[in-house]
Amino acid sequence: MKNLKVILGFAIIAIGITSCKNEKQEIAQNKIDEYIMYVDSISAIETSETIQDWDKIQANYDVKKMNAENATSELENKSDVEATLNESTLKYEEYKAKAIMNKAEIEEENFKKSLFGEEIIGKDKTFSWVNKDNIAAIYERFVTTVDKNKDSYSREDWDEIKLLYEALDTRKNTVENEGLSSEDNKKIAALKIKFAPMYTVNRMGAKSDENAEAKE
Repeated sequence: MKNLKVILGFAIIAIGITSCKNEKQEIAQNKIDEYIMYVDSISAIETSETIQDWDKIQANYDVKKMNAENATSELENKSDVEATLNESTLKYEEYKAKAIMNKAEIEEENFKKSLFGEEIIGKDKTFSWVNKDNIAAIYERFVTTVDKNKDSYSREDWDEIKLLYEALDTRKNTVENEGLSSEDNKKIAALKIKFAPMYTVNRMGAKSDENAEAKE
């Protein structure tokens, strides 16, 4: 009878240990599943809808990934789980790369719209929609906008501004041959005189600020 009680006692302890072990594995598996489901759910959304909340998405991702990686130590099939986690990680990184690229494209498009309005500039920057009747107003909007925002532009912004400005100048050469009025020509000349030193001074200032920040 005494031996039976001892045996039953060991059995109860064994059941408790097994139960505890199973519970830990279940919790661990839930964390892994949560990470995989999070990646799948984010990846199913168009990047244009997620880029605005990307910092929050990344923060949640980092926590869920860390929890999942830590949870693998509780599982017996570690190699299989790690392979699955690597697949989800790769899936997320590919999606993240697309989101970052999409964000950069949207920011560039908005940047151009601030300078030229809703007209599509295009990668070739031919400005085919600019003509003798609207070119003076386009120059004025461009220079006025740059002047208004000059303190907020980065060195990269100024480089893009210069490229757009030169492309507009190239279009002006064509428009002049189409009968640009002398009045508009004078107005554009004055705007160009205003833009040149503004570009030089502020781009140098932006570079100096960036160098100072880098040293800090």
